Amino acid sequence: MVKQQMAESIIRIRQLRNCFGQQCVHDNLDLDVRRGEILGIVGGSGTGKSVLLRTIVGLRRPNAGKIEVFGEDLLALTGSRRSALERRFGVLFQRGALFSSLTVTENVALPLIEYVGLPRSEAEALAQVKLALAGLPANAGSKYPASLSGGMVKRAALARALALDPEILFLDEPTAGLDPIGAAAFDNLILTLRDALGLTVFLVTHDLDTLYTICDRVAVLSQKRVLVVDSLDVVAATDDRWIQDYFHGPRGRAAQQAVTNIPERK
Repeated sequence: MVKQQMAESIIRIRQLRNCFGQQCVHDNLDLDVRRGEILGIVGGSGTGKSVLLRTIVGLRRPNAGKIEVFGEDLLALTGSRRSALERRFGVLFQRGALFSSLTVTENVALPLIEYVGLPRSEAEALAQVKLALAGLPANAGSKYPASLSGGMVKRAALARALALDPEILFLDEPTAGLDPIGAAAFDNLILTLRDALGLTVFLVTHDLDTLYTICDRVAVLSQKRVLVVDSLDVVAATDDRWIQDYFHGPRGRAAQQAVTNIPERK
């Protein structure tokens, strides 16, 4: 586990507001993400989990509020400075978002060619390293996304997210659609990469097993803001109807029971 009292805030969000026409999904939302932690983001349908992720990584400009990343005001940056900061992010989108016309190796190499300016041969050699980090076999690189299983697509997308050696990894429902064995393996991979590479992980998920297995803290989105953010035990004890139904329903109890005998990570 991350030692919470010693960790600095690598992302600071204050009074964030996101609206679509007259409908606002976030209003006066505050959140800190600590360096080195795996922060799970949960909430009911329509609470704006993916919208929050997209806002932080710069794919959506909020209607109001402030986002500081690495101590810099993301919304005030323009041009090359903003681009340089965003290259310190790695993003795995919900359905992988791989380019169907490129092989897996070409997908992973593309950011290295476009943003770093590496020659194609060097970029593809480095892409093979990233694919190995993501747990894919060597022959996966020559395949096209359409020929991959769901789990392999997730790992290929993860390899691309790692291409530029990011400091913060953003994951949007990374285990959605995976079978329980594949989801557990992916969770363990994320935990291993966080520990080995010193990543900070911002994880949007609805997977209770993921929350109980790898997350240091959990933030619950409700009522257009972060209702609570804390260790899972504290969050699960919060007096809120949705939280109680979510964490103490049959699936929540099963997920909690599954990790009861797992030693606490240091």
